[in-house]
Amino acid sequence: MTTPVFEAVSLDSVELLPAPIDPSWILEGAPVARSGQWSCSPDTTTSSWVWDCTAGTFNWYFEQDETIHVIEGEVVVQSAGNEPRVLRAGDAALFYADTWAEWHVPHYVRKHAILRPHIPRPLWFAMRVARKLRGKGRSGALG
Repeated sequence: MTTPVFEAVSLDSVELLPAPIDPSWILEGAPVARSGQWSCSPDTTTSSWVWDCTAGTFNWYFEQDETIHVIEGEVVVQSAGNEPRVLRAGDAALFYADTWAEWHVPHYVRKHAILRPHIPRPLWFAMRVARKLRGKGRSGALG
């Protein structure tokens, strides 16, 4: 069996299922969240999701590094030591693993998210060396 070269999806077609926010995290309102996974890397470390949420304010804990791209609506995010930042459709952000942020959704937000576990620096370095060693002898441009 061969591994596919790529996966593609229309983000509007990803089925979203209830993904309740931990009630102890909710600061204001009654936000309703949904999510749907549409891909997972062959090594299962990286996954791609669509997530949406109705109005409310809540804390959010990022267990993994999470890169987001806001598709629709907006969210105001803030964390200790940082000024609040409005993220609107077309904006992207990276939230680091093992951090908290406060999210304020004025009306509605829909995002695409890529989740990847944080890799400790020594392991990252070993992986980088291994990739370079595997790449020796290969030539040609990347496509």
